[in-house]
Amino acid sequence: MPQPAQSADLEFEHLDLWPGTPPGAPDQLPVQQVIDRTMAGGPSDRAITHVANPRLDIFRPKKPNGSALLILPGGGYERVVMDKEGYETAQMAAAAGVTAFVLFYRLPGDGWANPLDVSLQDAQQAIRMIRFKAAEFGIDPKRVCVMGFSAGGHVGAKLAHRFSFPVGRSGEISVRPDLVCLMYPVISMQQPFAHIGSRQALMADRVDLTIEKSQSADKDVPADAPPTLIIHAGDDTSVPVENALLLYAALRAAHVPAEMHLFEEGGHGFGLRSIAGKPIAAWPSIFLTWAKRHGWF
Repeated sequence: MPQPAQSADLEFEHLDLWPGTPPGAPDQLPVQQVIDRTMAGGPSDRAITHVANPRLDIFRPKKPNGSALLILPGGGYERVVMDKEGYETAQMAAAAGVTAFVLFYRLPGDGWANPLDVSLQDAQQAIRMIRFKAAEFGIDPKRVCVMGFSAGGHVGAKLAHRFSFPVGRSGEISVRPDLVCLMYPVISMQQPFAHIGSRQALMADRVDLTIEKSQSADKDVPADAPPTLIIHAGDDTSVPVENALLLYAALRAAHVPAEMHLFEEGGHGFGLRSIAGKPIAAWPSIFLTWAKRHGWF
């Protein structure tokens, strides 16, 4: 059973992703740390590094509508953002009646076997657990949406495209999301549009053209990929907006239902914090309207 947990004034449930030690563990597990970057008087701004015990933090709505949202925060494959893209998004979802699951996934630079796909392995396991425990969570296992931010968007795109080949085990339970929303996502690992930090953290010294292509989420879109919403800002100087354009073109070519919203300004990592008074403040409403149109509610 999930165990109750608290963070500041938030209440949520905590559920370990794997029984015992996660698969492919190094001889010595990484030392997990919480890095607190909160500015004096500002909102909480924390991230987890060296994730040793991947987990789901679960936010239940007061009036659940049966929908589930798996949230994959960003962090450049070096950390997993807790508050800005994790807990705050979960609170937004819960306010709309959605049961939200924030995933703290393992990172490729910590000695795990199969580092290129260790984060994907956790995301696939999260989908399995959500569906396996659907009755306990009060959700419909056919209404599971994934929302990925930045590098978490790269994990989310891989999750949306590689469900036919589950990482690490055969899939008695489908790991295909029903819907996918990608927020300013890392997509390409090829120059000139790759996010340099994510590329280096993911591939390290394993870089060659074959691996770059295999890790570029616009190169492997299947025809049965789930409907996808992409949201990005044109002035993003960290993850170029061309990442969104490449993926949208690939989805269109594969005849996958896709919608994209590009905003003139917003930068990178805006989440729900840096949107007041800007057109990009419309993104939560855009997401909820799109998801409802695709049967999520």
